[in-house]
Amino acid sequence: MLITNLALGTLMISLTVVIHTFGLMGVTHVMSFVTDRIRLHGHRSRMLAMNTVVIGVFAVLTAEVWLWASCYWLIGFLDDFETALYFATITFSTVGYGDVIPHPEWRMLAALQGVNGFLLIGWSTAYLVAAGIRVGPFRSGEHF
Repeated sequence: MLITNLALGTLMISLTVVIHTFGLMGVTHVMSFVTDRIRLHGHRSRMLAMNTVVIGVFAVLTAEVWLWASCYWLIGFLDDFETALYFATITFSTVGYGDVIPHPEWRMLAALQGVNGFLLIGWSTAYLVAAGIRVGPFRSGEHF
């Protein structure tokens, strides 16, 4: 069963990395489109750009969590999709309340999802910092 966990986990991690890569590329294009079309001055333009980035990153992470939830539901890891989505969300975010626990045969898969979420949330944080320096609310040297 360990091999099945590792194989499925590797597939899921690969899929979420692809989603994340193309998702962040899309967020960048949407942010550029919005800020080019809507001409605001000063802080308003920066707020619009950062709102676009934050909402976009949140949408990308949400798609990844839903993919994990779908995986759990399809393999029968949990009985209903709502519980699978809840478990995927708390595992991806590494909160892990412990009120829903995986069957022992799927524990490694859940652990891989936690590491996957940790890395992708970190990647998203780096992207947000870069966007904050590039378009606002901060410019290089202004925030410290």
